[in-house]
Amino acid sequence: MSAVKSVLLAIVVATRKRDQAGRVLMQVQRAWAFAQDQLNQLESYAAETDVRWTAAAQVGATTELIRHHYQFMDRLQHAIGLQKGAVDSACQRVDAAKQLVIEAEFRLAGLKQVLKKKQADIALLETRRDQKQMDEFAALRHRPAAGTYI
Repeated sequence: MSAVKSVLLAIVVATRKRDQAGRVLMQVQRAWAFAQDQLNQLESYAAETDVRWTAAAQVGATTELIRHHYQFMDRLQHAIGLQKGAVDSACQRVDAAKQLVIEAEFRLAGLKQVLKKKQADIALLETRRDQKQMDEFAALRHRPAAGTYI
């Protein structure tokens, strides 16, 4: 019975680890979504700014203003590149967290299989013990009484 208790304890611990891995996965997925949203906003802002400046340049813009615009757009593209790196990094963390959840699920499933096997073994032993007792009882009932000879 203590083997079953050990496996049950291991299942409790494995369940907690799996649940913790699931919580970590949700956190990194939220971080990835936030980073992706920021990237989308930066890219959208860059596209809108480019359209506005193109329209303004057709009306008339000085070379100094155009130079500032290109410098600004370079900085914005640099920020977009950095944000893409942040998104990629967050994506790698999501993949790693998913892998940890999968490993925790496999461990838990394996422990549950061990528990089923141990419970089946115990049930088999109990059945054999009960059968042995029944056989011994039947043998005692049908044995001739002591001192009686036929």
